Parts: sequence; C-alpha cells; structure tokens
Amino acid sequence: MSEVTVIGLGPMGMTMAETFLAAGHDVTVWNRTASKADELVAKGAKQADTAATGELLVVSQISYQAMYDSFDDARLDGKVVVNLSSDSPQVLREAAEWVAARGGTLITGGIMVPPPGIGRPGAYTFYSGPKAVLDRYAATLEALSDVTYVGHDHGLAMLYYQAQLLIFWSSTTSYMHALALLGTAGVAPAEFLPFARDMFTGLGSDGPMGFAKILAEETAAGVYPGELNSLHMQAEGLGHAVAALEAAGLETTVPQALRRLFRRADAEGRGQEGLGTVIESIRKP
Repeated sequence: MSEVTVIGLGPMGMTMAETFLAAGHDVTVWNRTASKADELVAKGAKQADTAATGELLVVSQISYQAMYDSFDDARLDGKVVVNLSSDSPQVLREAAEWVAARGGTLITGGIMVPPPGIGRPGAYTFYSGPKAVLDRYAATLEALSDVTYVGHDHGLAMLYYQAQLLIFWSSTTSYMHALALLGTAGVAPAEFLPFARDMFTGLGSDGPMGFAKILAEETAAGVYPGELNSLHMQAEGLGHAVAALEAAGLETTVPQALRRLFRRADAEGRGQEGLGTVIESIRKP
C-alpha cells in the first residue's frame, strides 16, 4: 500500500480517488469545494486542508491554471506532482519549471479513457518527464491504467494525448454525419452500425483498408503512391458527399473544411499522388 493525494474531484478525479481506494492505497483528497470530498471520506479517504499535502500529488483539474491556483504559494519540496489535466504542450513545459522552482518534480500525463474506464483493462495513460521519478511511482499509478512513458519532454504526453483526441473527435463526428445522412432516408442507426464497425476496425488493420499503417509508412518515407487511388479522385468523391449532405439539409461545416483541404492539396499540384499527400498541406497552411 502507498500514499497518494488526489487534487480535483470532478468526475475524473472522483473516479481516480475511488480507484486508488479500491486498490488498497492510503488516499488523501483535496478539492476547492471541500464538500465534494464527503463521499470519499465516508469510504475511507482523508481530507487535506491544503492541496500540497503528501508526497505523491495526482492532479485532475480543468487546466494547469487550476493547479497554480490550488497550490498558490505553497512549497513543493520533495514532492512529485503527476498532473493529468489538459492544456497545451507548451503550458506543460512551463509548468515543469514552475513546480521545480517550488522544489518539486512534475510528471505530465494524458489519460486515454473517460471516467468509467479508469482502472479497467485497456486503460492507458501517456506520461512524460523524468523517467526515474515516474518509475518510482509507477506501481501506484497502475491502479488507474497502464503506464505508457513517451519521453522526457514534458510536452510529449499532451502531444500524444491530443493526437489521439484529434482522431477520436474527427472520426466520431464523421460517424454522426453518416448517421444523420442515412437517417434522412429512414435508415436506423442500428442498421448501419455493423458497417461502421467494419470501417473503424479496418482502418487499424493490416489489410487493404489499413490506412493507419499505410499512412504512417508513406509519411515516414515522404512518398504517396496514387496510381490506384489518387487524391484528385478522393477530392471529387468528397465533393459528392458534401453535396449529398447539403441536399439533405444537414450541417456541413466540417465536411466543407475537409473538402477545402483536399482541393488545396490538389491545386498545389499533388492530385495524382495518394491521399497521404494531404499531410504536406497540413504541414504548410
């Protein structure tokens, strides 16, 4: 059993504290609205008077500014702050200096599951910062999820986290567009679900639809073969999909933006290359 303090008791922090308790750890909690800790105290947690209580401080708040506000001018000598909040990578790098100036060490993290997934199989968290320090507390943090170390640069955990979320947000929003479009023809979501699952699974496979691997390899090589499936053809097909959405009276802001990006890459003279060539336009807006 080890000691851990959880700072921030929103849905994520609350679940983290409960998970640490269930794993047998000695848990202390702190929240700006102190009454939010009552349920956890009833389950065996201790309530701290200040946020900087304990040696291992796990932070789950809305932003890094909330951490600054919570610690205020407290010293953090010898303490390890594991911040699982979201912010920009540069903010995380600056936060590492802020914590160090107060005598502590910052480990940054991006947890890749919603609250119901914490502590369950398949959960993982990207961590960055000093590896030796993370290793010292990895056994405790594994109560929440698998510990996935991505490098010393404090901004890396958030870069990985946000990269995953970009895939999540864009793919699930496209799925919503698909459901809405089919719905205009009376197709129920459950009817389309098997095909959507095949698409999501196929993109991560090693088969002909395995574009996660295909694009990774093409991007690494800087070569985007388009003999069988050119960007120009993809741009035309995307234009037809946007027209279908418009004809159905549906929202088209995101598909329109995607069409503009494809058309720009085509206009830049890369239309006969493959879909992967779009990354060159993303890199040079």
